[in-house]
Amino acid sequence: MEWLNYHHLFYFWMAVREGGIQPAARALRLTHPTVSAQIKQLEESLGQPLFDRTGRRLKLTEMGKTAHQYAEEIFSLGQEFLDVAKGRSVSRNPSFVVGITDVMPKLVVRELLEPALQLEEPVRLVCQHDRHDRLIAELALHNVDVVLADAPVPPSSGIRAFNHQLGRCGLTFFATPSLKKTLSGRFPQCLHGQPFLSPVGTTTLGRNLRLWFDEQGLSPQVVAEFEDSALMKAFGEDGIGIFCTPSIIKKSVKKQYGVVVVGETSTPEEHFYAISMERRVRNAAVEAVCRSAREHLFDTK
Repeated sequence: MEWLNYHHLFYFWMAVREGGIQPAARALRLTHPTVSAQIKQLEESLGQPLFDRTGRRLKLTEMGKTAHQYAEEIFSLGQEFLDVAKGRSVSRNPSFVVGITDVMPKLVVRELLEPALQLEEPVRLVCQHDRHDRLIAELALHNVDVVLADAPVPPSSGIRAFNHQLGRCGLTFFATPSLKKTLSGRFPQCLHGQPFLSPVGTTTLGRNLRLWFDEQGLSPQVVAEFEDSALMKAFGEDGIGIFCTPSIIKKSVKKQYGVVVVGETSTPEEHFYAISMERRVRNAAVEAVCRSAREHLFDTK
């Protein structure tokens, strides 16, 4: 009978999880040659390569993807066994790992992911926040099931991922009641010269807002810029400046932060995407997110 060497499989699994053999070696407190040799022995026992070594970036072969899926289940089950043995509570629900880009409004994410928690076969939701490029790399390594983002994967990324547009919407501008009373004129002219909390210029929304202000002939006084939309809203809640969010979460923002609407605009638009490695989505949780967003959450007409 043939036996799988689980030590070799574990080193391979760590290399995928850590994003490379060198970081895996650091995490395991081993040398790079040791980990590399163990993975090489695993490949020899399987008779197929697990990594495509033609480039500098760590890339899984088709067998590597299959091996990683089995390794995920094996070591997840092993951890579950330890939890049971030590009397800790255990969830048998499969994981649904979602990568969320830093600039995604958290209230939008909550709305998008709610359908995944209503499935007949429950899943255990795991949310990971990071930069767009890092999450796409994790997606390519099959470490996340889907990435939620406000921008698609650019063709220059070199990763063959698929952009599933969930919907689009305009923007709503908010202020505290006391700040709104100080504004004069109609929207959007009332924004001119007023304190404004802006997304950073490196984000899609930040760039689009600047273009829109120029088109409208407006020059708000930008008092702070944010990557984290939740932090921006917290500053807005304190009356430090006017801020805007996707109109889809208007009601939630008003209720949670105690602010009032200054005005709304259909442009610039915010676009939202579910990015996956599948052209046709087969993951039930991802499918539920996409279907609900298009049919109920966004006006995609």
